[in-house]
Amino acid sequence: MSVGENTPEPRPGTGGAQDTLRRDLEAVLMVVDQPVAEYDLARAFGRDVQTITDTLEELSREYTEQGRGFDLRQVAEGWRIYTRPECADVVEHFLKEGQEVRLTQAALETMAVVAYRQPVSRGRVSAVRGVNCDGVMRTLVLRGLIEEAGQDPESGALLFRTTTYFLERLGLRSLDELPDLAPFLPDDIEGIDDTGERTT
Repeated sequence: MSVGENTPEPRPGTGGAQDTLRRDLEAVLMVVDQPVAEYDLARAFGRDVQTITDTLEELSREYTEQGRGFDLRQVAEGWRIYTRPECADVVEHFLKEGQEVRLTQAALETMAVVAYRQPVSRGRVSAVRGVNCDGVMRTLVLRGLIEEAGQDPESGALLFRTTTYFLERLGLRSLDELPDLAPFLPDDIEGIDDTGERTT
């Protein structure tokens, strides 16, 4: 057998700046709370938008071909990593029935806003935290810590409140025993509508 025979062809971009870009994009997309626009990624990495777009599309194809449990999708607002739909049942089971898992900082902050501002809509929670909280809110509902509490009579937005399980986990008899942290939350939340936009 001659030298180099049957040696696999290297993947384009291996070991160079392209691999570094792929790595860095993955690192950022793993931690963002909401979709990120190609322009914002290009500006952050000092690359042109087309290079960012091509790399994201390449990563998305690879995740699908490899059958990963996550998916890189392009939505209206940009790109974000999501759990694949076919994995939804196992994820839900883990969150509801699986091992006790510590809440993330984002989940703790979101739960605190709901606890002190309840009943409150997703839009207002997002406005207080400054990021989209839809995913975190869904997780808290699945964990049984918050629940639906009807609709806002003016906007029609779905409202949320904490559950009795929330009180049990914190060792409280009622919400009256919550620490006095409300003064640290924004006072002008009433000036924000249920989509998170400020009203005039």
